[in-house]
Amino acid sequence: MSKKQIDEMAEEYDFSKGERGKFHKAGATLSPPVHLEPEVLEFLQARAKARGTTLNALVNQLLKKDIELIESAG
Repeated sequence: MSKKQIDEMAEEYDFSKGERGKFHKAGATLSPPVHLEPEVLEFLQARAKARGTTLNALVNQLLKKDIELIESAG
């Protein structure tokens, strides 16, 4: 399929057989993507590897400490 075919939209689409709410999950939460600067990402990845943990676990641990500091100062 060419880029032109992908970018073009039809005049009409038939949604007569569509199901309203088919993919809705009540109470679902979304995790927003977080984009780190390359040097920050490299540093954190190296620290996580050195500690034998995941990047997600390390970042959450650091952020929780920051939250504690913010709450204790306020």
